[in-house]
Amino acid sequence: MRGNVILLHGASSSGKTTLARALQARLDAPFWHYSIDHFRGTGVLPDERIARGDFAWDAMRPAFFEGFHRCLPALAHAGNALIVEHIVETPAWLSRLVHLLEGLDVFFVALRCPLPELEKRERERGDRRAGEARGDHATVHGFGVYDLEVDATRPVAVNADAVVSAWRARKHPSAFERMLAGERAAAREVR
Repeated sequence: MRGNVILLHGASSSGKTTLARALQARLDAPFWHYSIDHFRGTGVLPDERIARGDFAWDAMRPAFFEGFHRCLPALAHAGNALIVEHIVETPAWLSRLVHLLEGLDVFFVALRCPLPELEKRERERGDRRAGEARGDHATVHGFGVYDLEVDATRPVAVNADAVVSAWRARKHPSAFERMLAGERAAAREVR
């Protein structure tokens, strides 16, 4: 038994959480909403000790994200359907996810949002470091291909309906399958 994964990718403050919740309310199957914020918001990390300098977040960060990435196939292979929201920061991370999620039905969705809107949302939220959205905006969609792209300035209901419709009509090879095939073809050429 294998689960399905809808992977929402976009800059900080692009509306991934809001879209994920709207999708949960519309999809026919019980999808789990899973994100880094769920880990961080539950006290998994020793945040107080990181804040006071007992532990260096920069040193912990690679293992934290590798653990998050490895959790996804474990949950999906157990038969769970997932809506994962994530900021895939680098081509290496995307490649890692493509390989980890091989054999699963992954639907990769881009949330595109103009920088002025991202910065406005970031200020209004007040729970993000200033400049985080700007940094993400500069790199987040610079690599990879998607199964669907949505405009994060449109109403969430419109985007949720678009994702559900596209999810139901999805075809193979998916974006993840195409990226994996491309990596394998490039590796053969190098040999």
